[in-house]
Amino acid sequence: MNNYLSFRSQIPNNIQLVAVSKTHSSEKILEVYNLGQKIFGENKVQEMMEKYTLLPKDIKWHLIGHLQTNKVKYIAEFVDTIQSVDSGKILKEINKQAERYHRMIKVLLQVKIAEEDTKFGLEVSETKELFLKYLNGEFPNVEVKGLMGMATFTDDKDQIRREFSFLKNLFDQLSLQKKLETLSMGMSGDYEIAIASGANSIRVGSAIFGDRNYT
Repeated sequence: MNNYLSFRSQIPNNIQLVAVSKTHSSEKILEVYNLGQKIFGENKVQEMMEKYTLLPKDIKWHLIGHLQTNKVKYIAEFVDTIQSVDSGKILKEINKQAERYHRMIKVLLQVKIAEEDTKFGLEVSETKELFLKYLNGEFPNVEVKGLMGMATFTDDKDQIRREFSFLKNLFDQLSLQKKLETLSMGMSGDYEIAIASGANSIRVGSAIFGDRNYT
């Protein structure tokens, strides 16, 4: 796992690294964990649950994929952060399940910044409206820590830079109402642009684990 150590050494210490472990084995995750990585990101609830049962309990699991309301109950007891809150409905359910387990669950509001139709996320107006409801105490068992966004899958670096800058501006606007901590932008292909654009959390998989096996 020399990939991990060399990659981590290139990332400033103030940048949170979420190691995206989807499709990778528990053995591989444990190797990276033993090198000091404690935050891992998964896209699917079932896969996260299986790995949670097998791996050390001080791992901080981040759900980074689209989350259905009927799946929240399965991870509410242990998930550290849900990065993919893309509707008021899902935030309401997270709050309900967090209360059930007497927990505060950390979340990021996922904002749609990409031009692709396939990406999930809140529109800016929805983000502001949801954040205001949070500030007014509608979700007492949820802690909104910041924003998450995924740029368009393109070779056009200027476009990626524009999309990340757009999200950073929104992050700064909302922080005037209540200081936000986490701006999650950037993956293996665009994390450098993300950091230069103001990200303080990146979600990186293949640069750490190598190519994924989807079979």
